[in-house]
Amino acid sequence: MKKQQLDSLFAWFDRYVEPFLDTDPEGAKNIQLKIEHTRKVCDVMALLSAGENLSENETHIAAATALLHDIGRFPQYRRWRTFLDSSSDNHARLAIDVIRDDHVLADIDPSEQLLIEEAVRFHNLLAPPDKIRSHTRQYIDLIRDADKLDIWRVFVELLAQPPEERASAAILGLDEAPDKVSAPCIAALDAGDIVPLATITCFNDFKLLQISWIYDLTYTTSRRLLRERGYIQSLAATLPDRPDIRQAVSKALAALSA
Repeated sequence: MKKQQLDSLFAWFDRYVEPFLDTDPEGAKNIQLKIEHTRKVCDVMALLSAGENLSENETHIAAATALLHDIGRFPQYRRWRTFLDSSSDNHARLAIDVIRDDHVLADIDPSEQLLIEEAVRFHNLLAPPDKIRSHTRQYIDLIRDADKLDIWRVFVELLAQPPEERASAAILGLDEAPDKVSAPCIAALDAGDIVPLATITCFNDFKLLQISWIYDLTYTTSRRLLRERGYIQSLAATLPDRPDIRQAVSKALAALSA
C-alpha cells in the first residue's frame, strides 16, 4: 500500500464524517467522540507499528485498518442514536457496508483489501474466528490492541468529567449506580477471563470488562503502553472499594506486568 493511497483514505474519512456533525448538540458531541477515537486509534497504531518493527507497507495497511475500523459507528448513531450494537446493528458489519458501498478500497491491491476488511470485520468480536481468509492475523491483532488502548483512554477521560458534560452515548445506557456491581463479572476477572458481555448489568460491570481486556492483548508494545499510561489503575479507582474487586484487579495488574 502506497503512502499516496493512505493519504487519500484519510482525506476520504474527513469528507465522510463531516455531515454527521450536522445534528443537535448532543448528537454532535457523540459523533465527535467517535471521530476523536478514530484519530487516537490511528496514533496508537503508529506506536504499535514502530514498536513491533513493521515494514513501511505493513505500517500503511495497519494505519488504514485503524482509520476504518469504526466507520460503521457514524451511520449506526445516525439511525439508532446509540453505540450499543445489541440495540442497533453490529458496527463492524456496518463498517464493511460503508467500505464497499463507497468503494473506499477500490484502488488498493485486492490482497491488501482483504487484510483491511477482515481486520475491520473481526475487531470487535470476543475472539477472532479460528479460520480467516487472510494469510496473516497480524492486522486483526493490531487493531484489537489499538482499539482497546484508546477505549481505555476514552473512559478514563469520561469518568473525570462531570456527568452533565459526558457524551451520553458512551455510557451505553447502563445503570451508573456507584455501588452496583455483578458477582459474575468479578468472578470472571478474578479467574483471568474476559468478562462476558452477557453478564453486564451496570456501568461498573463494563469497567470490569474493560479491565479484563488485559488478558486479550497480543503485543508487547501494547502492554508497555498500557502500563505507562496507567489506565487500569484509573478505572479501578472508580469501582467500589471491596476486597473481592481489589483482588481481581490486582491479579489483572500482575498479569500485565508479567
